[in-house]
Amino acid sequence: MIVVGLDLAGPSNHKDTVLTVFQKNKNQLAFQKMIPNISDEEILNEIIDLSRLDELVIGIDAPLSYQDGGGDRTSDKELRKYIVSLGMKSGSIMPPTFNRMIYLTLRGIKLTREIGALHTTFPVSIVEVHPGAAMGSRVSEKELEYVLTYKQNLTARIYLKNWFEQQKVLKLPNGVENESHTIDSCAAALAAWHWADETLEPKWINSAQPPLHPFDYCC
Repeated sequence: MIVVGLDLAGPSNHKDTVLTVFQKNKNQLAFQKMIPNISDEEILNEIIDLSRLDELVIGIDAPLSYQDGGGDRTSDKELRKYIVSLGMKSGSIMPPTFNRMIYLTLRGIKLTREIGALHTTFPVSIVEVHPGAAMGSRVSEKELEYVLTYKQNLTARIYLKNWFEQQKVLKLPNGVENESHTIDSCAAALAAWHWADETLEPKWINSAQPPLHPFDYCC
C-alpha cells in the first residue's frame, strides 16, 4: 500500500500545497518523497504514476463536500465537538462554504472528481482528513501544546517531526519542520493510513453519506 498525504490550499495557491508519499511496510510508513508547490495537473500525474505500483490511499486536508444550503456539515459539527474535548480550539474547523474556505472546498471537490475519473492500474481510495486533529488525538496531554502552536512555532514543528517516529511514520527528511504545510501533509498521511489499514482505526470517523457527502472524514 502507498499512502499519500495531501495538504491542499486554494486553487491559486500552489505554493502552500504539499503532497507527501509513504510506502506502508508491515506496521509502519516509510517516507518516499515530498512535492511542495504542486498543481492539480501535477497531483493527477503523480497519482497515475503511483497507482501503477500498488494500491493507493490518499488523505486530503480540504473539504470534499459542502452542506446543501450552506453552513456546517454534520461531520464538521461532530469533529469540532471532538477536538474541543481534547483541549483543542474549535476555530480550526470552519464551514466549507465560509468565505475563507470556499475556494479550498472548490479545489477539493474538483480534484476528487478528476481523481475518480482516472483509469488506474491499482485501486485508488480517498478520505477527507484533519491533520491537526490527527495529531491532537494522538499526543499526550503534555504534548498538546505543540499541536496548538505548530502553525506559528518552529520549535513545535521540530518536536512533531520527531514525534512522527513514535507513530511509526519514519525517515522524514530534514526540512520537513520548516513549514506547517509539510507537517500537515505528513499528518494527513498518518490519518489516511489508520483509516485504510484493517489492523488500525482512526481516532474519529464520520462515514460517507452519498451522494452529497461521498467520502469518509477522519482523523
